Amino acid sequence: MIDRTLVPLIVQAMAKNPVVALVGSRQVGKTTLAKVIASMDSRSLYLDLEIPSDVNKFRDAELYLKEQQDRLVIIDEVQRMPELFSLLRALVDRDRRPGRFLLLGSSSPGLMRGSSESLAGRIRYFELPPFCMEEVGVEEFRSLWLRGGYPPSFLAEGEAESMDWRRSFIATYLERDIPQLGLRVPASQLRRFWIMLAHLHGQLWNASRIAASMELSAPTIQRYLDILEDTFIIRQLRPYLANVGKRLIKSPKVYVRDSGMVHALLGIETAEDLAAHPGMGASWEGFVIAQVLAAMPEGWQAYYYRTSAGAEIDLVLVDQRQRVTAVEIKYVSAPQPPKGFLIACGDLGCERRFIIYPGGERYPLSGGCTALPIKEAVELF
Repeated sequence: MIDRTLVPLIVQAMAKNPVVALVGSRQVGKTTLAKVIASMDSRSLYLDLEIPSDVNKFRDAELYLKEQQDRLVIIDEVQRMPELFSLLRALVDRDRRPGRFLLLGSSSPGLMRGSSESLAGRIRYFELPPFCMEEVGVEEFRSLWLRGGYPPSFLAEGEAESMDWRRSFIATYLERDIPQLGLRVPASQLRRFWIMLAHLHGQLWNASRIAASMELSAPTIQRYLDILEDTFIIRQLRPYLANVGKRLIKSPKVYVRDSGMVHALLGIETAEDLAAHPGMGASWEGFVIAQVLAAMPEGWQAYYYRTSAGAEIDLVLVDQRQRVTAVEIKYVSAPQPPKGFLIACGDLGCERRFIIYPGGERYPLSGGCTALPIKEAVELF
């Protein structure tokens, strides 16, 4: 079993909060993580609302949960029973002891909305992403990049098995998961849109252009994007809107969160396929951003920066003291800082300037930059 870096953070949060929620897309490992936490407490109770016998226990939910008040109660797929949130609020208000409930929710806007309204001030959220380098080992970064971080995909015996799992995940997501969330979207259209986003991976969001190519309205396309973002499938990287007296690009950049899903949507199965694909550079950029964000401490913020004149920073990291770190991402063996990157660093007054690349050696570059191997990305913090 691969240890997840969130486990100690969740344990700490449970020692301070009556309710902790763990959200993320399906098959990302939430249940496995919860069972690891349950194994630390012999009195914990695990319930899965996809299992009819567990659902039956909630026919009189108030009575049942009162009987379990001295136990850690773990409720998986809690978004299937949104009426629980108001009951949990009442139970917690009567007894504010920490570590009472651990809620697991598959990618669900309903979970976030219901719990935030009913449990405000009583709940702490965590998002579980796919595997990251820190969890699987930095020496495995190429396999992680190719297959992505969903556990069944990364741990598959071969590339064909990994690809088969990802294709099955895509089909299940479109045909079962989306309808179960109460979202009425034609699966074929959402698939086309998802594939289009894979081809536009890392590019600026332009709803009107995509709507025209799909012969749909811009509001419909925006709704599709919101669905994929709310279900943790895509990520929007917002622009850093500094007051620098220049015309700034204000549209977000859109990335498919998991590199393995990008490759499945583009038909990239092997490392040789990836090396020959024109989208390799964009795939690498999205992968590096995912790894950096997985390691980013609480309180930091991530953006990109671009001016209309072409000055650009792939990833702008801002710490709690509003200090800015600039990150350029290149899939080359001997990186050099682009002119536009140096201009952008000057715009923002960045003292820390890095170029992340797939090599193995850290060394200084011109313009105050440092070449940083992907294996050392956590040292950005």
